[in-house]
Amino acid sequence: MIAATRPRPRAEERLLHLDPRGGRFRDGRLADLPGLLRRNDLMVLNDAATIPASLAGRTASGQSVEVRLLADVSPGRWRAVLFGEGDWRTRTEDRPPPPRLRSGDVVCFGGLTATLICAYPLSPRLVDLRFDAEDAALWTALYRLGRPVQYAHLGAGLALSEVQTVYASRPWAAELPSAGRPLSGELLLALRAHGVALAAVTHAAGLSSTGEPAIDRSLPLPERYDIPPRTVAAVSRTRSAGGRVVAVGTSVVRALEGCAHDHGRLVAGPGTTSFVVRPPFVPQVVDGLLTGFHEPGSSHLDLLRAFVAPPLLDAAYTHAESAGYRGHEFGDASLILAAA
Repeated sequence: MIAATRPRPRAEERLLHLDPRGGRFRDGRLADLPGLLRRNDLMVLNDAATIPASLAGRTASGQSVEVRLLADVSPGRWRAVLFGEGDWRTRTEDRPPPPRLRSGDVVCFGGLTATLICAYPLSPRLVDLRFDAEDAALWTALYRLGRPVQYAHLGAGLALSEVQTVYASRPWAAELPSAGRPLSGELLLALRAHGVALAAVTHAAGLSSTGEPAIDRSLPLPERYDIPPRTVAAVSRTRSAGGRVVAVGTSVVRALEGCAHDHGRLVAGPGTTSFVVRPPFVPQVVDGLLTGFHEPGSSHLDLLRAFVAPPLLDAAYTHAESAGYRGHEFGDASLILAAA
């Protein structure tokens, strides 16, 4: 799959529609989406805004270290992954290891400092840090000093505005919830005019790769979510009306299915889930999925196999590659949903 190096204009986004029930797929454009959904269907979005989660710093001894933030644990305390010298232009797996830090060691980011609280047994690169600022002061510093997380397949540095959806709200996501990136305001209005309902969850989408085998094998790590009461009610109305629940992105699937799995049903409110959707799990809440194209072996691709049989998925990916579909966060879209 060709890696997209920059976002394509939204009007030019391609869409591959996979019909699991019919065992077929066909090419189209994202603009076709309203016609592929039915009146009374529900589309659920992840409205998490992408934070500037990459911070370049130095240890007390002057060694370079990059911190990529994962999760806001408590006021001033964040879970993060450490990277060695270099930046996004070098593949994560080719980066040198970070300096070995111990509890109490300090990293400076030019006006902001963080103290290492602990490292996790999974990897010494997975740590908790406590910043010397909290609340508004910390957020101001993060937005002043941080950059979006990005990877070596991209052609140039990204502005924070390039990794946001048009409906982004709370700053929770370490990386762009990329399935929703190509959805324009005009397309969302067209969906509403077609009778498709829209709802949202907030899910703290984490890092997609670290270059550390122990961490990458464990992705996705536990992630927090918040499901509003109105979204739970919208799912219930959709079910009663015979509609389908379509998740925009794997993060929405994880929030909804993780909540239902952990509680025995879909409930409103905040939570954290370690549940990973993969076969043979049968989705209980979500009927379809709008997503991008994912790398072989990734947890994202494993999740898709819970919605579509591997032979059809493999055939669709082979076709997408030969037809020039683009992958990664700025790539083209796929819709996994039985034909209307």
